[in-house]
Amino acid sequence: MEKQLFRAEGYLDQQDITDFLVEGLQSLEVDGKRVLVLVPDGTRTMPVPMVFDQVTQTVGTSVAELDFMVALGTHPPMDETQLSALFGRAVTDGRIGACRIINHTWDDPDSLATIGLIPGDEMRQLTKGKLDLNLLVKINRRIFDYDHLLICGPVFPHEVVGFSGGNKYFFPGISGPEIINFTHWLGAILTNYAVIGSGYTSVRAVIDRAAEMIEKPKSCFAFVLDEKGVFGIFSGSPEEAWEGASALSASRHIITTGRTYEKVLSIMPPMYDDLWVGGKGMYKVERVVADGGEVIIFAPHIHTISHTHGDMLREVGYHVSDYFQKQWEDFKHYPWNVLAHSTHVKGLGRYDAQTGIEYPRINVTLATGIPKEVCRAINLGYRDPASIDPDAWEAREDDSLLVVQNAGEQLYRVQ
Repeated sequence: MEKQLFRAEGYLDQQDITDFLVEGLQSLEVDGKRVLVLVPDGTRTMPVPMVFDQVTQTVGTSVAELDFMVALGTHPPMDETQLSALFGRAVTDGRIGACRIINHTWDDPDSLATIGLIPGDEMRQLTKGKLDLNLLVKINRRIFDYDHLLICGPVFPHEVVGFSGGNKYFFPGISGPEIINFTHWLGAILTNYAVIGSGYTSVRAVIDRAAEMIEKPKSCFAFVLDEKGVFGIFSGSPEEAWEGASALSASRHIITTGRTYEKVLSIMPPMYDDLWVGGKGMYKVERVVADGGEVIIFAPHIHTISHTHGDMLREVGYHVSDYFQKQWEDFKHYPWNVLAHSTHVKGLGRYDAQTGIEYPRINVTLATGIPKEVCRAINLGYRDPASIDPDAWEAREDDSLLVVQNAGEQLYRVQ
């Protein structure tokens, strides 16, 4: 049964958060059990150190085993320096005390287990006719070493699934490439413009169906928060906790502007260290950019397209979805999540197959450490980040310009 804790306005007190987590953890009935906790990596705002403290202090001495896995999806594995920063204490030889700290390895077939198949006819129903392919469901086989799976993660508007969190920590969080590619391409067909912040989506339906195949007790603490504090926490099954948290996220993470802008400057925080995650500076503001307008992703600290998929993105470039769909035979062999990321950053548009001309709705410009020649080669605009003074731009913000500080987690909509 879902339980919730949130304030109508402002942030929760730390003591209230602690009491809620302790009560929820004590209700799990995991004495003598082996417990695996799934947490996000460093590209999400989340008080992982506080969660680690509460989980280990509350159930650490009563469970048979307590370990933590970082739900990386296809993000690169974190080294021990990065893991230490994430958990707020030293990770040595893959451990914090008795707890193992584990990176998910999506690209290691030996680390994965097949748990089922979603057949094409069922997939057609789940995706409302968009796709009818058979989908093999694979997940990190380490889950079978545990008796209880606990998700502790945030919920934000998300470009692929609508809102993040819940069963997304299984798929794509600790899954194999098949479902990662499938769900991301489904999101690309639907488009970020239509999906992001849209509640229960076809992608969520596929993820939830896959999660039904995990025959393990599953629980979730879903956080709604920003960099300043926690708005609310929801506990229960992954589905229950996500439902409550996504509703609160919609009220706390979506900003209504009432108008569109000719230019949006998205200022990216340091936690986004490549364009793969820095693209959120586009995803979260696309709806408030006027036709023919421009999004500038300002991130001088980003020098890499993608730590994991950079070579493939250099090959395919950044294009609207129509570009790939009308030339599917030329691109279908690429990982579909790479194609999906490409379309999400480029945004809405169309491609004329007869002329070979692409017509994006808006322009996307990188003011990053990625060189001009690379930006041109991947079909994105370039601007020298040294030519932009964010404070000066914010000072002259008007009806044609929107400056978004700490971009990437709040969604901007016209209405």
